[in-house]
Amino acid sequence: MKELHVKVQRFDPKKDPSPRFETYAVSVNDGARVLHVLHTIHDTLDPTLAYRYCCGSGQCGSCAVRVNGEPVLACMEEATDGITIAPLNLPVKQDLVVDLLPKIELIASLKPGVDCKLPTKEEIDAIKPLRDCIECLACVSICPAMDVTQFLGPTAMRQEMRLALDPRDTGDRVPDAIRDGLFTCTSCQACFKACPKKIKIPGKAIEKLRALANQRGFTLPRHREVAALIKETGRSVTRTEPTFMEQVGERIEPNGPVKATVGFFVGCMYNMRLPKTALDAIEVLRRNGIRVIIPKDQVCCGSPLIRTGQLAFIDTLKRRNIDAFQSRGIDTVMTMCAGCGSTLKNDYMTPFKVLDINQMLTMYGIEPPARLPIKATYHDPCHLMRGQDVRDEPRQLIRQVVDLVEMPSICCGSGGGVKSGVPEEAAALGKRRGEEIKKTGADIVISSCPFCEFHIASHTDKPVKNITTVLLEGYREKDRQAKKKNK
Repeated sequence: MKELHVKVQRFDPKKDPSPRFETYAVSVNDGARVLHVLHTIHDTLDPTLAYRYCCGSGQCGSCAVRVNGEPVLACMEEATDGITIAPLNLPVKQDLVVDLLPKIELIASLKPGVDCKLPTKEEIDAIKPLRDCIECLACVSICPAMDVTQFLGPTAMRQEMRLALDPRDTGDRVPDAIRDGLFTCTSCQACFKACPKKIKIPGKAIEKLRALANQRGFTLPRHREVAALIKETGRSVTRTEPTFMEQVGERIEPNGPVKATVGFFVGCMYNMRLPKTALDAIEVLRRNGIRVIIPKDQVCCGSPLIRTGQLAFIDTLKRRNIDAFQSRGIDTVMTMCAGCGSTLKNDYMTPFKVLDINQMLTMYGIEPPARLPIKATYHDPCHLMRGQDVRDEPRQLIRQVVDLVEMPSICCGSGGGVKSGVPEEAAALGKRRGEEIKKTGADIVISSCPFCEFHIASHTDKPVKNITTVLLEGYREKDRQAKKKNK
């Protein structure tokens, strides 16, 4: 047995003016789940606690709650000391019980035809990744787009795609999905990470529906313009100044002994719009013993096309990029752009290893920079934190140079083609980021994604910088101090 202290949100809308937290000390067996903690509170301490459960084995979704802010199934999540248990971010009926019915009623159902045919094995295999939903609505509770748009939500899109694949269904699912907000998903992956069944809704449903929409001419005009630019130039943005690759050679040697050799997949934004940031990164890499090879024939990774369902040119881009690095014998490719890194790792079959720059620097270790008298907050790029599972490494680097104050990890609104295709939604989510940044009292905002950096900068009065730029500032301060000391 062990004793745990937990906080549980209590709220009865009929009686209470606002939610409150109560702390409970409970004795439970080792390995007890959150549901066991709730049972213990209810049975031994407070029989008025309201919560929902049924199967107790992760199959029904009834017991979904938030633990330390993240949606989980109470019956599957191990209970630890100091946790906070709250309801999903949905209308509360009482305590941990939320009203699921309004959202579930909006999920489409099959419309059978008179002469419908049974699915083939191939059709069943295509449906399988989408049919395990237990309607816990964890994905709905955490979707940022639903907070600022009329988006029907991730599981509604999952169901639309599941029905689109079913030959027994006679509904026209693509127009329905567009009506219900298909192009408002930011591809933040929050729904996938929250899903207890790990259904890849963005990739397996939303992007597939967008591809079907593209085949029928429903792609948003701005998205079509980006696709045309990529096909014509190999890049998703136009140049505004000399590009990064025009300013550097193909092979850049480190200042000292070589720790590693990597190929650098630059990405469109850092090459065309933010070349100074890429140059800062090169200085940091050189200082830390990393030899960098930059194939000049690399092109757009294709992420803007994949996210918006425009797949006709994707194989060409993949082949050109793989050939660019493979022909030079490169076995490790480094990315700086969160979106490019996620695409290379998840949408390509590469013959080389792909690492984010934060992974690279923490793996080989960095020379300690001088500490700067600055308080910073860090914005987690969705395609880095969720798309690549890179969360701790950026923080390890940041804490070496400045004081870090955390803020909630919320999508900034720039991904999934939303900034270009649905700018009002992107602005609304960007405003939320600005509000969270202000709460931290930070002097600067740090991130590791060009789209996030570019978008957030228009929604805060604080400087927005890449991690490598801040590290370089620390190195330059260290050099200044050394020079001053030696005078």
